[in-house]
Amino acid sequence: MKEPARFIVPRSAIEGRTARVAGAELRHMRSASRLAPGDAVRLLCDDGGECSGIIERFERDTAVVAIEPAAGPRLKPLAAHPRLILAPAIIKGPRMDFLIEKAVELGACEIRPILCARGVVMAPGPSKLARWRRIAAAAAKQSLVPALCQIREAVSFDQMLRGVPEGTLALICVPGATPLGELARYASASSVLIVCGPEGGFEPGEHELALAHGLQPVGLGPNRLRGETAALAALSIVNAATGWSSGPGSR
Repeated sequence: MKEPARFIVPRSAIEGRTARVAGAELRHMRSASRLAPGDAVRLLCDDGGECSGIIERFERDTAVVAIEPAAGPRLKPLAAHPRLILAPAIIKGPRMDFLIEKAVELGACEIRPILCARGVVMAPGPSKLARWRRIAAAAAKQSLVPALCQIREAVSFDQMLRGVPEGTLALICVPGATPLGELARYASASSVLIVCGPEGGFEPGEHELALAHGLQPVGLGPNRLRGETAALAALSIVNAATGWSSGPGSR
């Protein structure tokens, strides 16, 4: 059976067992998906959680969706364990777009772009961040992950280290270290942070600073990987090692 189309709504758009879909999501519902009253949909809340509903009617600027009683009057968060946080060095152009799209499909709950000493990309402006967030939202809808991936503002390497959430298994990918799969399979942390550097690697000072903040070095094999390949390989290894499932599409 075909999965109902998914649409993103803000939490404020849900009142009781009624949700209102507006803006770009409404246009997608009407024009691209060509849905009509009576069609089933899935609603993905912008702060986490999902529920089923039926399009009740279209008004001038909104679609009114009746949330199915079985789904409850509120969206129920579907947490991933462990929570996967990716902190990649920013790379050029479409390769960063690709990284973000595929990282979301692989279950990243949060992406924290970082500026490294050997990086060659300037901090992204508001328009680029908005683009990455659109890409992440589209990937979340398509891949059936249980929650939207949060794309954070870009930060420096040391700022990223100071912001590691408490209780997180924090890993930094470096050549020659303990294979990531061997370490991740024993993780019992509620969240895993994966830090991937630019293709030139981390500077010695950055590596030392990471170790001082408690990050554990891990390896991804003998080959030299491009930035996006390393980040996606690391996510895949952690998924396999911890038994994490990204949602219905992965079962």
